[in-house]
Amino acid sequence: MFPASLLPLAFLLPFAAVPVTADTYDMVMEYAGQNFFDDWTFYNNFDNLTNGDVVFLSASEALSSRLAFVDTTTNNAIMQVDNSSTVVYNDKRNSVRLQTNVRYGVGSVWIADMLHVPYGCSVWPAWWSNAPDWPTGGEIDTFEGVNMVTNSQMGLHTLAGCTVTGQNQSSTLLNSTDCSYLDNSNQGCITTDPDPASYGAAFAAAGGGVFVTEFATTGISVWFFSRADVPAAITANSSSIDTSTLGVPVGNWPSTSCSSSEFFEPQNLIFDITLCGDFAGATTVFAETCSGVCYNDFVLGNGSNYDTAYFEVASVRVFSKEGTNTIVQASAAPRTVPAAALGVALSTLAVAAVAALL
Repeated sequence: MFPASLLPLAFLLPFAAVPVTADTYDMVMEYAGQNFFDDWTFYNNFDNLTNGDVVFLSASEALSSRLAFVDTTTNNAIMQVDNSSTVVYNDKRNSVRLQTNVRYGVGSVWIADMLHVPYGCSVWPAWWSNAPDWPTGGEIDTFEGVNMVTNSQMGLHTLAGCTVTGQNQSSTLLNSTDCSYLDNSNQGCITTDPDPASYGAAFAAAGGGVFVTEFATTGISVWFFSRADVPAAITANSSSIDTSTLGVPVGNWPSTSCSSSEFFEPQNLIFDITLCGDFAGATTVFAETCSGVCYNDFVLGNGSNYDTAYFEVASVRVFSKEGTNTIVQASAAPRTVPAAALGVALSTLAVAAVAALL
């Protein structure tokens, strides 16, 4: 969720045809329906993290202004940029950034089913995770887009010493192999999804899709499935998931030269939408797909530029490998979890008091 150029691509990888080593995981948490927003913390501050031209609202402000709400017709969660207020010069536009109250450690899988992702000139959305003391504890970007590009990207950001070798992934579009936040202005080790339906208008036209993140001792993997290609292992809404049935991931960062256990701590899952900032507003990046001046020509004014700047999410489901301390801190017991999976959740609950990232 930090600056990294989508184009040009630095490397081409050969297509990998062998699935990544996998495991079976049991569901421990579900964010869905009318209770979707119950266990999240909203940032409640201007964007002092990536210098975006937004103010991230508190939970009460976001809900009352309907920048975060559950659509009663579809039961899907909506998170969006303010598209109705008039913003004058030197002011910022309202938006949302929220993270789970629970952190998930090695031995976790999280699956996000989305119908729509934010896009448009100046728009910088992400579905990602990090540990509270970033860059210590690392960052996993499952989905990130910017402006009007046609493909999303995924990747890692870590302390120095994490590099990528031996990747087993379907994408041949590898931007970089050094994950250190100190390298290449914190570009991270980024892979671009070759599927044009992974972002923007094409994502919406395809009915959205599903992002799967596996945070395992053997490495980190990300899958993206456009709606028509979502496998039965996911559409069945089972209380368990076997990642070996998902095929080759789009992006893979094996532990061979970047140990998941060494460089990554339990992660808060995060949705956010900022505007302009270090990435979308960078002159060269903005000019790739948009014209004009990012803040002046898009953030300012009546907000009609942001009619497509919203997430629509059907669910986020989190799974755990039995025997791991997956849930580090929770504000409430897992909801809507089958009895068998709940037993795993309770057996893996650790009571360590870990401060959440504000």
